[in-house]
Amino acid sequence: MLYEDAHNPRTEFPEESIAELAEDIRQRGVLQPLVVHLADGDGRHQVHFGAKRLRAAIRAGLHEVPVVVRDLPADRYAQVAENQKRHGLTPLELARFIRTQVDAGDSNATIARQLGMNLTAVAHHLSLLELPPVLDHALKSGRCTSPRTLHELSKLHTDSPSQVQALLASGAEITRAAVSAIRSAADETTLPELAVSLPDKSVAEANAACDRLERALSRIKPPDAGLIATADLIALRGRVEGITTRWLQGSDRQTPSQAER
Repeated sequence: MLYEDAHNPRTEFPEESIAELAEDIRQRGVLQPLVVHLADGDGRHQVHFGAKRLRAAIRAGLHEVPVVVRDLPADRYAQVAENQKRHGLTPLELARFIRTQVDAGDSNATIARQLGMNLTAVAHHLSLLELPPVLDHALKSGRCTSPRTLHELSKLHTDSPSQVQALLASGAEITRAAVSAIRSAADETTLPELAVSLPDKSVAEANAACDRLERALSRIKPPDAGLIATADLIALRGRVEGITTRWLQGSDRQTPSQAER
């Protein structure tokens, strides 16, 4: 019995693609064996490479497929490489894989080296997991799938949300040129307008920073109950508390007239 790897980096299997491959299998069979390994004593085998072929073979009505049996499970990076060669992972699939490896302890440099990417591309992919809802929808709908473009739009969304919203609502193609136009328009803001908008911009930036901090803290596993917190966690807590204290002290020093401005 064959079953798919629950941690397969490929998570999206478009219906049209599966149907097309199933029709090809009906006509010519499975030309490339699936790679599997024995997973338990009941004869079940887990699929390393070939989850899409397995789904299409089942759709085509096959009860048996050619396989190559390995002794050990596949390396995670090897799974990504195999998928990229056959039919590239979507940017979101690759971003989720990178996040999984980061959470497992791999550095961005290690991930970049294993995937043949540069550090900037790794960072841009990770940012796909923290997009504002409107940009997340643009990614998942396929309207814009460039990690770099979406990363730049995400930064602009903090400073110029109305312009980004206008681009998304216009139905125009989301390109690097469109992003550059928004950035240029923001740079041409007059000084009086900048002075008026600065407080609102600062508040938006502070809120965005708080959101990023909250997401980062949520990924830190607290020490088990009864154990002394590590020095790093104690220092982190002190730093966060210090920022809050300094801000509150600065607010208290404002006069009523200053606070009203």
